[in-house]
Amino acid sequence: MSRSTFSILPYINRQKVKADGTANILCRITVDGKSAAISTGISCTPSEWNAKKGEVRNARDNGRLASFLAEVKDKYNSLLTTNGIITVEMLKAVLKDKDTTGRFLLNFGDTIVEWYRTSKARQTFLHKRTWQKNLRAFVHSLDKDDIAFEDIDENFGEEYKLFLKRDQGRIDSYVNHCLLWLNMLMYKAVDRSIIRFNPIAKIGYEKKAAPKMTHISKADFIKMLSTPMADERTELARRCFIFASLTSLSYIDVKKLYPHHISENSDGRKFIRKEREKTGVEFFVPLHPIAEKILSLYNTTDDSKPVFPLGEKKDIYLDVHTLGMVLGI
Repeated sequence: MSRSTFSILPYINRQKVKADGTANILCRITVDGKSAAISTGISCTPSEWNAKKGEVRNARDNGRLASFLAEVKDKYNSLLTTNGIITVEMLKAVLKDKDTTGRFLLNFGDTIVEWYRTSKARQTFLHKRTWQKNLRAFVHSLDKDDIAFEDIDENFGEEYKLFLKRDQGRIDSYVNHCLLWLNMLMYKAVDRSIIRFNPIAKIGYEKKAAPKMTHISKADFIKMLSTPMADERTELARRCFIFASLTSLSYIDVKKLYPHHISENSDGRKFIRKEREKTGVEFFVPLHPIAEKILSLYNTTDDSKPVFPLGEKKDIYLDVHTLGMVLGI
């Protein structure tokens, strides 16, 4: 085994700051006096970079950098042990081969999705996984197992939009979410110096659909008042919807309404006095006769239980949706 001198030096090029204000962290590798630079796949702002220590002030990115540098050393030692000789070109080639999978769209996306899976953002993970699944279906429709970032062009993005709308029948908002996911992967590839720019950046998103009705008309409300439901859960939803409409209470305020919140004045008029659950602001609401009649059908005496036996928010939304379908609203 021949002797070899080896050193590594992480640095940033302050003259090449990207539009987001960050610069790529590079690593200068020197073997026997010959040097080569390689991207670490990490970026930071110039103010976060400690040039004297060769570190990032951000703990997370600094940990990633330390892992990269440790891997460079391991690859160096492994090559030297295996071959007995090493050059900077050999080491750089091995390090680039290591990142081959990261240069492919689906593999790279799978890595990001896996990170979300292990994080606490469960709902976010489910969304990302679905968007990645759609992207995979499109790539497979091109008779490819995966596609290199460098092979992606603007036409790829346009065809993906067409695939989502024509082949999968997705609505505009869904198409936009899928395009956002693809763009995010492309920009991350740019950040890691896998590609120089995002070729699909100029592809337009679909126009937002007109907002759905956020309220019901007076005629619809009268129709709801005069149409009791046979199903017990749907009838509870109907009554609570009417009660909330006449008292301006939110779902959570209705759910956490207890008998002690209901009082009566000297004229025998009942009213609600409690604090808003979300803001903590106290409010006072005299009860409309219809709201008072609904109230009389439920718990107004046992203060250990709420007035209305409401379930979880998602269940109530389903019941209200069913109510709307039955009434044709």
